[in-house]
Amino acid sequence: MRQRSLIAITAALAAGALTLTACGSRDSGDKGSDSGNGDGTTVVIGVDAPLTGDLSAMGLGIKNSADLAVRNANKKEFVKGVTFKIEALDDQAQPSAGQQNASKFVSEQEVLGVVGPLNSSVAESMQKVFDDNKLVEVSPANTGPALTQGADWQKKKVRPYKSYFRTSTTDAIQGPFAAQYVYNTAKKKKVFVIDDKKTYGSGLAATFTEEFKKLGGKVVGTEHINPDAKDFSAVATKVKNSGAEVVYYGGEYPQAGPLSKQIKAAGAKIPLVGGDGIKDDTFMKLAGAEATGDLATSVGAPVEDLPSAKQFVADYKAAGYKEEYSAYGGYAYDSAWAIIEAVKKVVDANGGKLPTGARAKVTEAMQSVSFDGVTGKVSFDEYGDATNKQLTVYAVKNGAWVPVKSGTYTG
Repeated sequence: MRQRSLIAITAALAAGALTLTACGSRDSGDKGSDSGNGDGTTVVIGVDAPLTGDLSAMGLGIKNSADLAVRNANKKEFVKGVTFKIEALDDQAQPSAGQQNASKFVSEQEVLGVVGPLNSSVAESMQKVFDDNKLVEVSPANTGPALTQGADWQKKKVRPYKSYFRTSTTDAIQGPFAAQYVYNTAKKKKVFVIDDKKTYGSGLAATFTEEFKKLGGKVVGTEHINPDAKDFSAVATKVKNSGAEVVYYGGEYPQAGPLSKQIKAAGAKIPLVGGDGIKDDTFMKLAGAEATGDLATSVGAPVEDLPSAKQFVADYKAAGYKEEYSAYGGYAYDSAWAIIEAVKKVVDANGGKLPTGARAKVTEAMQSVSFDGVTGKVSFDEYGDATNKQLTVYAVKNGAWVPVKSGTYTG
């Protein structure tokens, strides 16, 4: 850690700008990222994700995978003289909590980058806070197009925040990719579209619907659900009476699982299709045995099938994390490693030392970061979007998500 006077430390503590986590203390889940380069400079990488609540399976996978990247960087002494640590904060999938976490991260001068969040709606609340303070943010999971391309992205793309990047592809591609599979491969022509009214879910449903109609499909019904609800019997009845051959759901697995189960219980024995937000093993637990045949798209290719991910999978297992790396583990590792690469660029350009004004320099360096990551080639386009735009369709078979088709959207 850089030296400070006693007065400066006292002032920082009073302002909440120095935390025990930044100095080396952390919860048990972060053990291991202490190993590194001794008494040199400490760089903290923040992690924002839902660590509790319905989406914690994905959030904890993000946290653990970012931690693993830090462990490996320290073990390799990837940036000479720099020890990396993580500080993980729980946003509970709530925008207000995410904004508070963003403010906390920017108040801590050792934090030079943040991995996260999971939810696009949470990202919306954090982006300006980070950008105003030149603190780079790399999400492994956000797919809302407006985050990088502006609110009117369908008409004119304008990047709103230069400090925001992501390693996952967007719903501008994911929704249409799903529509092409449903219409052309699964041969379903009539769809009932449901979303949870959140940024991610409604955006994904909209891009799916547009492409499905363009292909010649018919939307026989639409519905919005409360993301806090558990009883979907009314909408399940509407689906049954609509004559739909498939349901497309824009949202996440805590609602998608019960929704699928209740639709089938109502007598509509048709598949539910969703995006990466439903692709978690918890979906099958909630949906029950009749989830067989349900579909989900997800960013990239299955980590288990990628030669580039073999070391990550082995290292994750060896590290002994209690939770699975889940859908975004590989992308979280790559997001953290992108920050590490950007820090290395800045340190190397300054004669082996972290310069003053490091945050702005790390943010600037991120634009040119390029490396072979867990999920493949990692680099960013002029909007901060991932250049890797591969997607995969998964189907529920024998109680597990099984990949059935990988590729890119051909629009």
